Amino acid sequence: MKIALLGYGIEGESTYLYLKTLYPDAQFVIYDQAAQAKKQLPSGVVFKGGVSSFHNIDADMVVRTPAIRPDSITTRGEVTSATKLFFAACPAPIIGVTGSKGKGTTASLIASILRASGRKVHLVGNIGEPALAALDDITIDDVVVYELSSFQLWDMKASPQVAVVLMIEADHLDVHRDMDEYLAAKAQITAYQQADDTVVYNEENVYARAIGVASTADHKIPYPQPQFAHVEEEYFYYDKTKLCPVSALKLPGGHNQQNALAAIAAAWPWVKDGAVIAAGLSAFTGLPHRLKLVREVAQVRYYDDSNGTTPGSAIAALRAFSQPKVVILGGSAKGADFGELANEVKKASIRQVLLIGQEAARIGAALDAAGVTQYRILHDVTMSDIVHQAHEVAQPNDVVILSPACASFGMFKNYQDRGEQFIGAVNKL
Repeated sequence: MKIALLGYGIEGESTYLYLKTLYPDAQFVIYDQAAQAKKQLPSGVVFKGGVSSFHNIDADMVVRTPAIRPDSITTRGEVTSATKLFFAACPAPIIGVTGSKGKGTTASLIASILRASGRKVHLVGNIGEPALAALDDITIDDVVVYELSSFQLWDMKASPQVAVVLMIEADHLDVHRDMDEYLAAKAQITAYQQADDTVVYNEENVYARAIGVASTADHKIPYPQPQFAHVEEEYFYYDKTKLCPVSALKLPGGHNQQNALAAIAAAWPWVKDGAVIAAGLSAFTGLPHRLKLVREVAQVRYYDDSNGTTPGSAIAALRAFSQPKVVILGGSAKGADFGELANEVKKASIRQVLLIGQEAARIGAALDAAGVTQYRILHDVTMSDIVHQAHEVAQPNDVVILSPACASFGMFKNYQDRGEQFIGAVNKL
């Protein structure tokens, strides 16, 4: 048997190890756009680098990495993915989480609630370990929480038993041809659900609602809804059951309350105890680069939200604080529209907007159209320069937020690099 792996990162390595146990005599060939392998390859594995096309691959099985479009691959054999392989083999129920932003936080909150109940939980996908690497340790009595991007869902032929659809907005339009293709990929999370499955969806988002309503699952759980998960008088409720104070959630912002509602609804079949839910919410204090406090300097608080790579996530960051804000926006393009973000800046208490990167001029034009004047475009700057300019502008009791609404490429390696440079610069103030 001949197996082709398209790319060989962390997921590719776990895929190789999984398939090697199933097909010990198979010949493995790695196809990569990079000229050189980024890590040492197992003995006997063939590497083909500098690949510009994935057409006419000679293999019985081709394993697609999420970044590669399914329609860019042709082969005489089967095209699959690590996500497809995992869904076919997983013995435990899967809670799948998708959306444009909040997937990692919501998946982590679900896992934390379930763990607080004593359940063995496997958090996999971009947020956890590679799914196939966890497979040997999963039993029928466990629960899997899987963070699913549009790239992973794109060509799926199976859906999770519990599908969670968070807020969706335009994203990844540098890879997807248009919004329709992006939404079609997201909708795969419910496309193959059975009647006794469950879909939890954001009632207030038109795209999430459309996916939820269209599901063939009998159990449709919109949030926030009075008969399901909602907030009332600073308490989390499920229907008429008073669960715990909102203060049990240690993450700032109304958007994180929404993430908590989705997590409570997803975990509800397993956990209905308010004290356990409170313990689960309290135990999770946030993911790196998701609106996390770095430190306070001269009575100004600095927040790292480098993973805020869409306008919607930047809007959520602005709404999380009532005090005056210095916000850092900009980066590389993903096809986003900045009109709604500019209108939010106009309404917010803004001390200054600092614009950086490839999208700075487009965001500036959107701010002009909204009547926002308190911004400046920074050219040829380092993160240290950016943070020092924010420091000079901010006044006591302000907050400074890095929530770029854009991808990071060009100035930084990735959003983690951007966030780490921000943290480093703030710590040097």
